[in-house]
Amino acid sequence: MNGDSGRMVFKSAAALGLVAVLGTALLAAVHQLTAERIEAQERRVVERQLGQILPASEYDNDLLHDTIELQDEAYFPRGQVVTAYRARRDARPVAVIFRFKAVDGYSGNIHLLAGTRYDGTLAGVRVVSHRETPGLGDAIEVEKSDWVLGFNGTSLRDPGPGGWAVKRDGGQFDQFTGATITPRAVVDAVRSALEYYRLNRERVFQQAATTPTDDTVREP
Repeated sequence: MNGDSGRMVFKSAAALGLVAVLGTALLAAVHQLTAERIEAQERRVVERQLGQILPASEYDNDLLHDTIELQDEAYFPRGQVVTAYRARRDARPVAVIFRFKAVDGYSGNIHLLAGTRYDGTLAGVRVVSHRETPGLGDAIEVEKSDWVLGFNGTSLRDPGPGGWAVKRDGGQFDQFTGATITPRAVVDAVRSALEYYRLNRERVFQQAATTPTDDTVREP
């Protein structure tokens, strides 16, 4: 290889290297910008979901930064990590909203939000996502029916232990025609979350906040 050929090869290699560096920097910048936009959008989605459970007028802290993560196989089975969003006013506990799963749905896990006020009364329940049968099990969605609103104002004392079941099982909550498994799974999971709260209320509010993981804002 003569001198001119060597210089040409060197220049070509240098140009390719520069293109690679610039390309990598551009991809990194695009990724960062996209990630920030996705994070902002996910935050808005979570805030909207939490707002359906507990009006913002009832607390004055940032729910997304006053969170803890917990695990308790007895109340939240199959190793799930539960996020608890804690609402406070003037630093006093107001309510906690649990993000967890009903694991016995007809077609898989049903992702839920359940908010309980400090006294153990349910502020509300919402279904975040599920794979239940359209036209049957999807009546758990507030957009499809008002069934889930039947949890509002209930507690472990009202309707009491016997009432925390679907009517087919002797309880208070309606089942759906042709789809009993779905509402049964939701009722059982919400009752279990309330039982966990009753036994761990002070610890839930006193534990130091944790840095939210991806599961805090994304579907598990």
